[in-house]
Amino acid sequence: MVRPMLRRLRKVAGQARVATRQPSEAFTLIETAMATVIIGVGVVAMVDAQEAFTRSTLWSSHAATGTFLANEIREMARHMTRHDPVTGLWIDGEDVLGWGPEGGEVSVATFDDLDDFDGLTFGAGGDFPGPINAYGELIPEIGDDGAVLTDEDGQPLSMTGWSQRITVEKVSPFDYSTSLPLAFNEAASGDWPGRTVDGYPLKVTVTVLYQAAFDPEPVEVARVSWVVPE
Repeated sequence: MVRPMLRRLRKVAGQARVATRQPSEAFTLIETAMATVIIGVGVVAMVDAQEAFTRSTLWSSHAATGTFLANEIREMARHMTRHDPVTGLWIDGEDVLGWGPEGGEVSVATFDDLDDFDGLTFGAGGDFPGPINAYGELIPEIGDDGAVLTDEDGQPLSMTGWSQRITVEKVSPFDYSTSLPLAFNEAASGDWPGRTVDGYPLKVTVTVLYQAAFDPEPVEVARVSWVVPE
C-alpha cells in the first residue's frame, strides 16, 4: 500500500508544478507588427502637425510683413494731392494730360501726387528698387542676428523676394467700387455746375507680393486699399 500511495503523491506533485508554471512573456509576431504600425502612425501624425504649425507660423509672419509694407506706402501718400499741384489733370482734345509722373519726376523723391504712382512696382522685378518705407527709402534685408545685410560694396541689400505694386484709379463719387475712364467728366446742366475731369475721387490699392526661392511666380500676401475723396 505504501508504494501506490507514493506514486499517487508523485503524480499530484507533478500536476501542481505544471499548474504553477508561469506563462510566456514574449510578444508574438502579430503583436510586434501591430505595435510597429501604431507607433508609426503616431510619428507620422506628429511630423504632419509640426509641418502644419511651421507653415502657419511662416504665413502669419509673411502676412504681418505684407501688411506692414502696404501701410508704408499708405503712410507715404497721406499728404499727397490727387493730381499734380502745379499742372493738375486736364483734357487736350481727346488726350488726358497730367496723369502719371510729370517731366523730371523720375524717382520716389520727385513724385508729388498720387497719380504719379499708378502702375509702379517697388521691389523684385519692379520699376524701382524696393520695397520702400514711408520716407521713400529702401527697406534693407535683416539677417538672423539683427544686422543689415550688405553687398560686396557695403550697400544694403533689399528685402529678398518682396515687392509693392501700386494702382491708382478714378472712381465714382457715389460708388467707390465703380471705376471711371480718365477722361470722364460731367458737363454743367441747369443748377448742376458739372464736374471737371480732375474732380473725382481716387482709389489707391497697394498689393504686396512675395516670391520665395523656388516659387514659379510671386504670390499675393497682402492688399490695402483706400479712397481719397475729391
